[in-house]
Amino acid sequence: MIVRRTRLFDCHPLLPRCGRILSRPQRRLSSTTSPPTSFQGTSIPSPWAGFTSQLDQIAPRFDISAGEIDVLDGPKEFYQTLKLKIRNAKTRIYLSTLYIGKTEHELVSTIHEALSKSPNLKVSILTDALRGTREDPEPSCASLLASLVVDFPDQVEIRMYHTPNLTGLRKRLIPKRINEGWGLQHIKLYGVDDEVILSGANLSSDYFTNRQDRYHVFSSKRVTDYFARIHQAVCSISFLLQAGDSPSSASHTLTWPSSNPAPNPLSDPKRYISAATSLLLPLSSPSASPLPSPPDSSTAQKSNATMTILYPLLSHPPTLNTELPALTTLLSSPSLHSYTFTAGYFNPHPLIASSLLAASSNSISTSRGALGTILTASPSANGFFNSPGISGLLPPAYSHLSLRFLQQVRLANANIKLREWQRGVVGEKDGWTYHAKGIWTYFSSQSPGGEDKVVGPGATVIGSSNYTSRSYGLDLEVGALVVTDDEVLMGKWRKEEEGLREWTREVGETELGGEERKAGWRVRVAMWIVKIVGGSL
Repeated sequence: MIVRRTRLFDCHPLLPRCGRILSRPQRRLSSTTSPPTSFQGTSIPSPWAGFTSQLDQIAPRFDISAGEIDVLDGPKEFYQTLKLKIRNAKTRIYLSTLYIGKTEHELVSTIHEALSKSPNLKVSILTDALRGTREDPEPSCASLLASLVVDFPDQVEIRMYHTPNLTGLRKRLIPKRINEGWGLQHIKLYGVDDEVILSGANLSSDYFTNRQDRYHVFSSKRVTDYFARIHQAVCSISFLLQAGDSPSSASHTLTWPSSNPAPNPLSDPKRYISAATSLLLPLSSPSASPLPSPPDSSTAQKSNATMTILYPLLSHPPTLNTELPALTTLLSSPSLHSYTFTAGYFNPHPLIASSLLAASSNSISTSRGALGTILTASPSANGFFNSPGISGLLPPAYSHLSLRFLQQVRLANANIKLREWQRGVVGEKDGWTYHAKGIWTYFSSQSPGGEDKVVGPGATVIGSSNYTSRSYGLDLEVGALVVTDDEVLMGKWRKEEEGLREWTREVGETELGGEERKAGWRVRVAMWIVKIVGGSL
């Protein structure tokens, strides 16, 4: 496989300078290489065929049944579903998350119950080391999970990923409250037996009650096995959590096992990045596509009618990124009719921003550009609303970045509307925060009678990424681009999108640039400082 590297565009002021990513892989065939057999004998009818053939060159491909995908509505259903699956687990549980809330005793008790019932059950949990130990030596994510290691030493392994970007003097001087701005384990994968939930939600009380995200359940062993390989690969290049002597002991340590296939990122970050890339690159390449499953006679007739494809996406800065080329490929589809793009923290990477603008521009062809809608959090639905210190300046900073984007929309003569999500006010009764991210795309097609029609959403992206320069320059991210022509699945995606739109209203340049929303000098100075010191909040 030939890999061409390209340097990223300059980042927004709120974000760090980006590194380099792997652009779209180009396949090279030789006498010992043949195309993955899962590509053979399957096709997606127009308008999907053009961009799926390009996606086949970017990421692994899984041909699955549309019936193997379900969409959950909100945080309460997510939490109840997760607990139910954990409680009934028989062979494995793997959880990749930024952190587990230090007071999530019910969730940990549910895992404890499952381990007690099934001696053969193995549990693997991956969190971020900086976020997971932020409150140490007080109760923290690490101290909470240490109790599982004490009670089930042969069944439980806890790993904590540490960014190679924060080492030496910088690590010693930067306060815990903001040191996460130099990179995190941001993957969210919740696998139980042969099912996996992809989401942007972490595992803490707000994500279970009043923080809106997205949650897709994949009931496919092949897909669950694949994401388990990603999970285990990252675990193998992470610190091991070792517990104290008793369940009541809050003591714990992070050690670097000699069996890890990479050096400690704190002592040799360059070699660590190289080793991690060598480990993850084979998992993210098209050659990782599985062999096709034999047809199931009970579903053979149904499978002839519709097709659903899942493309796993991975970002490991600064060397590996399949999500960015996949998104830009999706947005450049000639048959794209309209799209809805959402991010709780709307500050898209320059390549994504330019792709959104290009897709919706009226000047790029004789016809109108695709209709674009952006959904993002209002300041009072932003997770940093009224936070102490510099992080409390983030909601107005994101409003300022939304204003900049709308100015670009006007200059590009693009068909894009920006809508802010609000459900109450953060910190007040019944106040929610908004953390959803992803995209839904609709396509122009022709009916059998030759008439033009709009179908969709025919594709969606789900996962952990916020699609920012930070996501692609600092954080570990995993997601999936799913393509379908199945009407039932498209209906689920449409319901999900409409459910989020229900709590939004359109905002424009006049409102965002008005006195009440205008970014003051403190916000601008904070953005400048963050850029200068090389971090991101």
